[in-house]
Amino acid sequence: MFKQTHRPTLLQFFIPVFFQTCHSLGLSLLVYIILPSMDVVRGAMFTNSLSLVPALFSLLSRRRVSESDNWLILSGMDGLSMVLMIAGLSVWAISKEGTEAWVLPLAALLVSAGWWENYVERGAIFKPMRFLGKLELTHNRYQTYLFLSLWKIVVFFGGLCLSFWVSGDNPSILFSDFYDSFYRHPIRFSEVRPLISNDSLPMITGDELYEQEHEGRSSPAAVHYAIVLQVLTALLAYLSGKFACKIGIQSFSFALALSLSVPDLFPGYLFWDCPKGSFVQNFLIDQHGWVWVLWILAHAWTSIHVWSPKFKRLELGEILFVEPMYSSLLVDQSLLLNRRRIELPIYSNGEEEEEEENVKAYKELRSAEDPSLLEEDNIPKIYACATMWHEIKSEMKEMLKSVFRMDEDQAARRIGRKYFAVMDPDYYELETHIFFDDAFTKKSNAVNVYVKDLVESLEDAGNQVHETEIHLAPPKKFPTPYGGRLEWTLPGGTKLFVHLKDKTLIRHKKRWSQVMYMYYLLGHRLLEREIPVSRKERLAENTFILALDGDIDFKPGAVHLLVDLMRKNKNLGAACGRIHPIGSGLMVWYQKFEYAIGHWFQKATEHVIGCVLCSPGCFSLFRGKALLDKNVMAKYTTTATEPRHYVQYDQGEDRWLCTLLLQQGYRVEYSAASDALTHCPEQFGEFFTQRRRWVPSTMANIFDLLQDYKRTIRTNPDISYPYVGYQMMLMVGSILGPGTIFLMLIGAFNAAFRIPNFDCFLWNIVPVALFIFVCFFTESDTQLMVAQILSAGYALIMVAVVVALLMQIQDDGILAPSSLFLFLVAGSFVIAGILHPLEFDCLPHGLVYYITIPSMYLLLIIYSLMNLHVVSWGTREVVEEETPDKVVAVEIKEEQKNNGLLGFLNSKSGGKKEGSFELSFAGLFKLMCCTKPVEEKYELVQIASSLTDISKRLDSMERPSGSMLGEQRRFSSAAGLRMAESPFFQTIEEETVEEFEDKDSLHSEHPKILEQVEKRNYLVNPEWIDDPDLKDGQVDFLTGQELTFWREMMDKYLLPLMKDAKKEMKDTEELIELRNKSIFFFFMVNAVFVVAIFLLQNQKETIYITWPLGSTYNMTYSGGTLIYLQENSLHLEPIGVMFVGVFAIILSIQFICMLIHRFGTFSHILASTLIDFCSRDVEVVAKDMAFEKEGLAIIRTLQKLKKGQGEGKGRKSRTTVGDVARRKTIQALEERNQELHQRPANIETAFNLAFKELAQSPDKQDKLFRGEREARVTFQQLARRRSTLVDRRTSTMGERMRGSVGERSNSEERQRQGPTFTNPIFRMEEP
Repeated sequence: MFKQTHRPTLLQFFIPVFFQTCHSLGLSLLVYIILPSMDVVRGAMFTNSLSLVPALFSLLSRRRVSESDNWLILSGMDGLSMVLMIAGLSVWAISKEGTEAWVLPLAALLVSAGWWENYVERGAIFKPMRFLGKLELTHNRYQTYLFLSLWKIVVFFGGLCLSFWVSGDNPSILFSDFYDSFYRHPIRFSEVRPLISNDSLPMITGDELYEQEHEGRSSPAAVHYAIVLQVLTALLAYLSGKFACKIGIQSFSFALALSLSVPDLFPGYLFWDCPKGSFVQNFLIDQHGWVWVLWILAHAWTSIHVWSPKFKRLELGEILFVEPMYSSLLVDQSLLLNRRRIELPIYSNGEEEEEEENVKAYKELRSAEDPSLLEEDNIPKIYACATMWHEIKSEMKEMLKSVFRMDEDQAARRIGRKYFAVMDPDYYELETHIFFDDAFTKKSNAVNVYVKDLVESLEDAGNQVHETEIHLAPPKKFPTPYGGRLEWTLPGGTKLFVHLKDKTLIRHKKRWSQVMYMYYLLGHRLLEREIPVSRKERLAENTFILALDGDIDFKPGAVHLLVDLMRKNKNLGAACGRIHPIGSGLMVWYQKFEYAIGHWFQKATEHVIGCVLCSPGCFSLFRGKALLDKNVMAKYTTTATEPRHYVQYDQGEDRWLCTLLLQQGYRVEYSAASDALTHCPEQFGEFFTQRRRWVPSTMANIFDLLQDYKRTIRTNPDISYPYVGYQMMLMVGSILGPGTIFLMLIGAFNAAFRIPNFDCFLWNIVPVALFIFVCFFTESDTQLMVAQILSAGYALIMVAVVVALLMQIQDDGILAPSSLFLFLVAGSFVIAGILHPLEFDCLPHGLVYYITIPSMYLLLIIYSLMNLHVVSWGTREVVEEETPDKVVAVEIKEEQKNNGLLGFLNSKSGGKKEGSFELSFAGLFKLMCCTKPVEEKYELVQIASSLTDISKRLDSMERPSGSMLGEQRRFSSAAGLRMAESPFFQTIEEETVEEFEDKDSLHSEHPKILEQVEKRNYLVNPEWIDDPDLKDGQVDFLTGQELTFWREMMDKYLLPLMKDAKKEMKDTEELIELRNKSIFFFFMVNAVFVVAIFLLQNQKETIYITWPLGSTYNMTYSGGTLIYLQENSLHLEPIGVMFVGVFAIILSIQFICMLIHRFGTFSHILASTLIDFCSRDVEVVAKDMAFEKEGLAIIRTLQKLKKGQGEGKGRKSRTTVGDVARRKTIQALEERNQELHQRPANIETAFNLAFKELAQSPDKQDKLFRGEREARVTFQQLARRRSTLVDRRTSTMGERMRGSVGERSNSEERQRQGPTFTNPIFRMEEP
């Protein structure tokens, strides 16, 4: 319903109709003729003969794949299974009499035709089978089944009428007795009992039995119970089988269970006739039980593919099963024979020829290139890209700790793969990039304090993750066209790059940082590689961008879950996780509940019925291939030129990027099990400023998607008309949200304070009008102050509303609409919290959410619309550094102000406070409005700047002597070579100067040389490289190719925007005009809605809808016998009922989708968990799966960077308290220094040392694996595998060395013998 479908061709429509017609007709014959004439056991046995057509099609579609395959044996087994089924059906048919003789094989043939599609192949030998195999039905299956489902009902009913005609009955009784069949009616049945009741008798002959007739009456609900039981049990069996296949436990929980479903029906009480003689003679021979043995063997061969699944975990139902539907009458056979045998590619119409050409080209490519290289291309490559600006130290540490955890996890998986050949399905490669906006000070080309905080926080974060003190090598420094780059190698071996952006050289802000890393990592690092296009396609498909914020906190498992989603669906362009806001205060409590219900209901619903509209940039995974698609990455670089662009492009860049992906046909999903923590606004003003950006950008992007919905539906298979309708309902609800809250407040005032409706209207319109006036004519700070005051007042009113609601429930009853709606909303929240047990603590914060509803859904919307023309971010803003020109300009302005009349009236005395408006009279008195303390940031900035200048002068005086490019910094030889090769650096002349101890003498004697020394080039010797806070790391330079890329990239997209006063004024006017239009639209729509509902509420006595539930009755006694009974029902206004009904429908849809998504999340968690007793292959579990799980756990234990000797529990203090003289301070410092030098430099070295030490010490093994036999066995397997790999590599190296020695000796021999012309190019020709 919520997926896009394609119209089928005539063949794609009529061929499935033909086969499904046969299937339905066969089912009707089976149900109404065959099974009633058999006992339970024989009926169950007969179901194993229903794979005749699959066996036949499998035989005709079998083809030789290679010369070494067993094509002849497999074809023989297909033929044998088909012969066994035909033979068994023939024997049973011969033993029957009358119509059953020909109906039995016919029904088996027709029923088995329903599973034809799974047993035809595109490359079949026979042309008809090949034609059926190329008949792609995936894209149009649902549209075909809209008709086919109704047609199968008609065919099945026709088979019922046919069964009556075959049995000699009149089919008209189906219509004449239909109504009476659902009521109590007599039933006659016979009871066969033995003459002698003795359960110990081994055999009872027919003479000792007697038959007794009985008559009873049917239960009216028996038919309903049977239908409901059949439907529910079949649905449960289907969902359970699908669930087992999705989470990777198919062999034990699917194949074994379904294969034993028929043999399990052997209990003796199911036999209707007591067996005569021995079991073998009676059952296998006399009753032809041996036929069932043949059938079950043939059926097992036909469905043998279910024992060896070849699909990834969490596959879609369309990939796991050929048809997503099932047969409820034969659910076990339907699941077995419908389970897809071969993972076929999905094509759109007319792409078969193109696919065959691509297959040929791919085979040629595989034969021409190294297969191992192509195998490496399938490994996920994750680029973790974080954007930073002015985060505080604690926030930086959280993000860096997440990076260290990822580095540690990747190191463990790499060690297992490198040293033990562990085939880890979750292995990935990692590289981290941090893009730092505005990283330099304005006065000089030096890094700012935030960059220094990042460098200082790096090792602190590593210490907390590794639980020991680590020392990273100083970063390698790269001057770049956009500023600079720092490069670290983390303990796990992964790289961390910090890109320092100078906003005077490159465009700043988050969206342009994202453009930087997209084009650099995907455009330059991937597309500019000199490899075949097919390899680039594969690499782009398995390259992922992990978009992060500078304050995010997550664990590696969260990333693995997102990668799982990417592997499951190749059309998935982006995936996001569950974001948990952290912080303290009431605003954080509000956001915790808001984020919770937003993820529980809204994102889950979008994921289930369509696509998630926003994958937040703080923690999301993007597929490189999707970003490289046309109109995604290229359009993302669009510079805002229209008013709408400023709102849509720059205020909500992550939502706009997802909109571009959806419009290009990619899917966006949400994983509730992938958790990440992020800091959220803790202050009221900061929260309102953030949402001032989010609200307009959200509406703008949804409007953009809805305006072009027809093209999006054609392009994106996951977006359909019902999904667009759902989003339209949400958009209408968002637009009418302020009016709805206003009406709610009127009703709340009326219920809580017993005030007439019109007075309640006036009481509520005044504060709203006041806030609108304040937003129009005052600054943002004043608006926020007024909004905070009104929010506090509304919160108190909402507390009174709670009491009013309870009183109203008592008056109207629990069946009133308001009561039911309250219970529906509260109950859905509570159930959702129970289904999210780890997030249940978010529910108490719903109280804060409730009392702030007027503030967040009325005042916030007004504030956002009134400030629509403000396009600055507003959060994490810092005070600009004061320049002398700015100071002089301010002083002149103040002097002009004080010299006039305003100066007389507004004279100020010294003090620490200032007002937004001040009025004084010659210093006699002064009135200050909206006072606020003078911020001391300006003074602190000036002091810090002065201290920085003094520090730089002291450093220049104490700096060791040396030439500028020689001794002062270290340059690598490779860097120097690249610098010489680069065309840019060929124009730079290196000039050295002699040392001068006195700078004054340098001024007087060598002014030109001093000018050359102090002259800096931002691509050779920028000032920031000498910053001691960045440590004394090696200096390197970009390659000429990368320099060219950055220059071209910056020239095209990323040059700083030049300030144009006229353009800025024009943009401001256009934004104000957009704001005015938006306000007018919102105001008129909400005004009409409020007036209509308000007037209808006042006219409920004449225009109303009667509520059928919760009516009350008044009885009036008149005289002694006359009683008047009056019914009192609730009266509801029509528009309000319609609006509440739509909201209830939306909430119901979200609740159902939440349940479905919860089940999917549960499946995802189970699929990522090893279940030993029911895994995909029981034999593999004991060897490979358990080995991977335990092996990685052991590797993680051994790779830990241990504390040095004496840091742990081994060292004890030898001195007592107060024994200072005997304290060996110097010795302790020396030991500490030795420990730091002896500590392993990285994780891999630490693992090798620990593994070698543990392998040589059985005592340490006993201590480490105490009571863990499985872990000990796994370690022994690791040791043996490591030894085997070392021996294998040693022998390989020995062969290579011997080969090289042999070649060298042969070469020397050839040189002694003279040249031999073996190459055809050098072969001498005969004259």
